[in-house]
Amino acid sequence: MGGRAENVFVLGLDERNRKLLHDLPLLAGCRFHALLGREELMHGAPVPLHDLLEKAQSRLDAFDEPIDAIVGYWDFPVSSMVPILCRRHGLPSAPLKAVLKCENKYWSRLEQQKVCTAHPPFALVDLDNPEPPSGPAFPMWLKPVKSYSSELAFKAENPEQFADAAERIRKGISRVGEAFDCVLAMVDLPPEVAKAGGQACLAEEEICGHEITVEGYSRDGKVHVYGVIDSHLYPGTSSFLRYQYPSSAPPQVTERLIDVTSRVVRQIGLDNTTFNIEFFWDQERDRINIVEVNPRLSQSHAPLFEYVDGLPNYQCMISLALGHEPMLPFRQGPYRVAAKWFLRRFSDAYVRRCPGQDEIARVRREMPDTIVDIIAKERGRLSDLPSQDSYSYELAALYLGADDESELHEKYRRCLELLPFEFDE
Repeated sequence: MGGRAENVFVLGLDERNRKLLHDLPLLAGCRFHALLGREELMHGAPVPLHDLLEKAQSRLDAFDEPIDAIVGYWDFPVSSMVPILCRRHGLPSAPLKAVLKCENKYWSRLEQQKVCTAHPPFALVDLDNPEPPSGPAFPMWLKPVKSYSSELAFKAENPEQFADAAERIRKGISRVGEAFDCVLAMVDLPPEVAKAGGQACLAEEEICGHEITVEGYSRDGKVHVYGVIDSHLYPGTSSFLRYQYPSSAPPQVTERLIDVTSRVVRQIGLDNTTFNIEFFWDQERDRINIVEVNPRLSQSHAPLFEYVDGLPNYQCMISLALGHEPMLPFRQGPYRVAAKWFLRRFSDAYVRRCPGQDEIARVRREMPDTIVDIIAKERGRLSDLPSQDSYSYELAALYLGADDESELHEKYRRCLELLPFEFDE
C-alpha cells in the first residue's frame, strides 16, 4: 500500500473498535485517527449537523499530512457526514444521494418497490392530523422517516395506540429530523420525498418472522455479500436478545435474500461502500420482507466476523475507502459460531451498581476473547441513557465465540452470573 503510512480518519472512533482496526493484518500500514468523539456525534438535541461538519472539517484542515480515507460505522449523522466529507476531499465513498435513499425510510420504500415486492404496505402519516392510513392494516409500526436505534418507533394495535404513538413522535421528531432536513437539502429530491421532508412519519404494516441481516459491499456496480446473520428477539418483545453468526437459514432462503439485496442495492445506486439489509423471513408463508437498508456495515457484527471468519468486517470498509478491492477470509477464525448478546431491563430504574473491572477481568479469564461493553451508568437512571429502543433499556453487550450453539448459550449464562447489576425502583 505504498511506502508511507496511510492516514484513515474514523468518525466516532471508540476504544473497542480501535482495537479491532489495529488488529487488521492486511492494513498494518494504516494510521487510524479519531475524527470527533462518539459523545460529540450522538448526544446533540437537536443533532447539530452544521456544527459537527464544521468541527470535523477544521480538524481535517489542521492535519498537515495527506488524508487517505474518511470512514464511519455509526448511523446518522455519521453515515451522512462520511460522503459529504469524502466528496470535499476527493476520496472514494458512496454518493450522498444513494446514502439518503437508504437513510430516509419513505424514500427507501419507494425505491424498493421499483425492483421487488419484498416489503410491507406503507404510507405517510400527517402528524398534525394523524389518521390511520388506508394502505397498512393494524397492527402497524409508526416511525420517523429518520431515526436511529429504533428510537421513536412504536407498535400500534388500534386507533387509540396509533394516536398516542403519533403524538409521541410529533413531540420528539425534530431532534434528528431538523438535521436530516439539512442533509436532504443537499441533493435533488423526487417531488413526493421533497414534499414529505425529513420530519415526516411513516406507518408500515407489521411484518414478522425470523429476522436475518445480509451484510456486504458494492464496488464498481458489483454487489458482494460476505455474511448472513440471525437476529433473535427477547420472547414476546421487539427488543434484540442477540445477533448470531452464521445464520441458520436454509441455503435456498439465503439465495433469495442475496438476490433481493443485489437488486435493491443496484436500484438505489449504492456503490463503493459496505451495507447491511435487515429482513424478516416469515417461515409459515415463506415470504421475505425488507425491514431496512443501512448504507454502512454493522459495527455490532465486527467481532462476530473476527471470531468465525478470522477478521472483522472493517477489512472491507477500510479497503473500499482506500480504493482497493476488499478481501475477507472465510471460516478461518477460532470459533464456529458467535453472537452479540444484549442484556436488557424492561422497566426504568436507578442503577445502584454495575459490574466492576475485576468482574469483567474474571469473565475474560474464564472465557478468553469475550468482549464486555457495559452500557448502563452507575448512579444514574436507565431512562437517561441515549439511543435506546422504545420498550427496553440496554444494560450491557456481550460478544462471545463458541464451538456450537449450546456452548454459546452456556457461556452467556455464565456471564450473567459473573456480571451482577443492582437496581432501585
